[in-house]
Parts: sequence; structure tokens; C-alpha cells
Amino acid sequence: MNNNPTFFSIIPARGGSKRLPNKNILPLAGKPLICYTVEASLQTNRIQKTIVTTDSSQIINIIKDYDIDIIKRPDYLATDTATTNDVILHVLSTLQNQPDFIILLQPTSPLRNARHINEAIDLLLSRNADAVISVCEMDHSPLWANTLPENLSMVNFLHDEIKNKRSQDLPTYYRINGAIYIVNTNRFIRERTIFLEENIFAYIMSIGDSIDIDNMYDMKIAEIIMKDKILDL
Repeated sequence: MNNNPTFFSIIPARGGSKRLPNKNILPLAGKPLICYTVEASLQTNRIQKTIVTTDSSQIINIIKDYDIDIIKRPDYLATDTATTNDVILHVLSTLQNQPDFIILLQPTSPLRNARHINEAIDLLLSRNADAVISVCEMDHSPLWANTLPENLSMVNFLHDEIKNKRSQDLPTYYRINGAIYIVNTNRFIRERTIFLEENIFAYIMSIGDSIDIDNMYDMKIAEIIMKDKILDL
């Protein structure tokens, strides 16, 4: 690995959202949602370029005064079927110089901050890794979950080996929280995925910092947590 690798952050911010319309610009604790992610990227001293890719003129107007690059996304990449991988590849195709690493920062993770990003980068460098993805502990063990048939029968719902176990005696499970994805640019271009099959590690975040805004309930929870953090300062 390069002794001083370069990092570009990519913030994908589509204008449309079915479950929560215009969620990327909805006010959260007095500030548009996307601003938290833009500011987190700018507040790190490790990211050389912050790039927002969007199809929305409204989003562009909100973030235009930040020291960032804004790429107007073509219509075919602003649909419900467009993949994040395609969006990243489009961004990379517009750059004259490719970074060593891409950091994907989704605007729906407003409680992920510069400290988290720096720690994820530190982990990447310390492990000489090609990718790092943020995770958090699951609220409830998936071992207590299963599908249900149409008649709602719970026969064989739980495996015999866990039926009489306390939840605290079950192994700890983690889930991807959507806050930080770092990947080697060359490998991403070659393999077309952030989820590499090897040399990839997890950066663990707290459950409280892992809120991923998908609906108004998530917004309300994030606002409560954010206000508590402000009061603690």
C-alpha cells in the first residue's frame, strides 16, 4: 500500500425517495439531513476530495456553498433500479485523477461523524486492508427470528439448541449499519463491488451512532439522540 494513500469520499444523494419523500434534505435538529454527512467528510483531515453525486437541483442549491465537488447525476442513475455501484463508477469516470481509496458516505447516517471516519481509515491502514465496512451490534439476535407459514404455526420456529438459552448467552451478531464503506479503488473497478471476498474488515460503531434514516420514526429517534449529544457538549 502507498505510504500516503489518497481518499475521496462519495456521497450519493438522490432527490427522490418513496418511503420518506425528499429525506436527504429534511430538517434534522435545524439542519438539512445531507449537511451532516458533508460536514463530517470535510472535518476529517484524511479525505482529499468530497464529492456529492445527485440528480436534484434542490440538493445542489443546499450544498453549493461547501468546499466540495458536485456531480449532476444522469437520469438513468436516478431511478429506483440504479445501483450504488453504478453511481460510484459514474463518479470515477468523471475524475481526472483516481484516489487510492473510495469512502462511500450515505447521507442517511447523520450520527456518523469525522471521528468515526478517521477511526475506520486507521483500521484500514493498520490492517493493510483493501476494504473496511462499518457495522454495529444487532439489537436482537437473529437466532430468535424465523419466517412464518401462512397458518402462523410456530412449530420448529426456534432451533432446539437455543430454545432454553437466555438472550445474553447467545453469540453476538453484527449488522452492516450503512454509515461507512471504504474500498480500494482499483479493486472496486475490477470487481464491481465494495464487498470484497478477502482482505476486508469491520469497523464497529455503537448502536446509537448507527441510526440509518429510512422513515419518519428514524428521523425522530435521530433528533432525540442528536439533541442529547448537543446538551452533553
